[in-house]
Amino acid sequence: MSRLSVAVVITRLQAGAGGVALRGAQALDPARYEITVITGDCGGGADSDGSGDSMLARAAAAGVNVVSVAQLVSQISPAEDRRALRRLTELMTRGGYDVVHTHSAKAGALGRLAAERAGTPRVVHTFHGFPFHEFQSRARRAAYVGIERYLARRTDVFLAVGGAVAAEAVRRGIAVPERLRVINPAIEQSAVPTSSATRAAARRKLGVPIGCKVVGTVGRVDYQKAPEHFVDAIAGLDRDDVYAVWIGDGPMRETMEARAARRGLHGRFLCAGHRDDVPELLPGLDVFAMASRYEGLPCAVAEAMTAGLPVVATAVNAVPDAIHPGETGLLVSPERPRQLAAAINYLLNEPAEAARMAAAGRQLIADKFTPSSLATVLEAAYGSGPGRSGPGRTAHGRRSVATAQPA
Repeated sequence: MSRLSVAVVITRLQAGAGGVALRGAQALDPARYEITVITGDCGGGADSDGSGDSMLARAAAAGVNVVSVAQLVSQISPAEDRRALRRLTELMTRGGYDVVHTHSAKAGALGRLAAERAGTPRVVHTFHGFPFHEFQSRARRAAYVGIERYLARRTDVFLAVGGAVAAEAVRRGIAVPERLRVINPAIEQSAVPTSSATRAAARRKLGVPIGCKVVGTVGRVDYQKAPEHFVDAIAGLDRDDVYAVWIGDGPMRETMEARAARRGLHGRFLCAGHRDDVPELLPGLDVFAMASRYEGLPCAVAEAMTAGLPVVATAVNAVPDAIHPGETGLLVSPERPRQLAAAINYLLNEPAEAARMAAAGRQLIADKFTPSSLATVLEAAYGSGPGRSGPGRTAHGRRSVATAQPA
């Protein structure tokens, strides 16, 4: 039996979206699927959460072919974007793929246009989040929504990382309801169980002073992740025995570190930068805290839950799919550092409650965020498994799409 040929297109094989894409490729049976990852990030330089070079190595180890398109860059760049579209179209035409599966906004736009030009029989797109959000101008949001609706007419199957992301896609008219399905990322169960020994080892690696409570996070230091709110929350705690750790790097690192110093956190705040040993460091935390303004369903949160950590996170997009308030963690409003501080205080001051929620969170991830469940959804999306459906084209050969009022 010949294998189904699938091109997975993603701007960067890094961070949360890259992890979802790679783990999806790894979850599929290599005897049935031939996967090629086309990415704009193949030149080395791991991402802030320790996922860049390591993901490329994992892809190679799994037998996944990785093709670099240097012109596929994250930022909007008309000249580079035109070159990337031409290159992607060439690759897809030459590759003759049965399926093109795009991820996130930039690769989703250029990849779907290229797939249409190349005549790819089936196009799948995964929403990890959206390029539009409440912190943009109304005009910019409307422009992004219009682009997504245009691309939706060139898409056969829509996947969404989390229920809230799926609901937003339907509400905005950028996905056809009957061809949209929620997926959960496949989270690897932590190879480093949380124990007194692994906790001590992690704290030695981080250089944490003895006797401190440790509150930490993992992610890129940028506007989306709201590092200034994380700093303000730590500074607003009603205790001075808390040591804060941010594992990651990014354009706002210097600003974040300066703010921590101004807020009196000198000697109690560490930006660890890029690390390849994130799983080994997570057991060193007492609480995992995420201050993001917007997200899809961040793998960092799910991985912290897998490590057995109590989690507090902002109630944005699909985060509530993993954090059930009072059951698997605590949710707070974005851009409200005082509320984040109060939730962190609660978890530190009520260790029995924190442990109960951490155990429930770990079980939720183990039950629902599995490679086998992700593989089942991908098989159906690719038209080769249970729930197979056609591409939903109209009689004129165009794909139909629901419409909604402009943002």
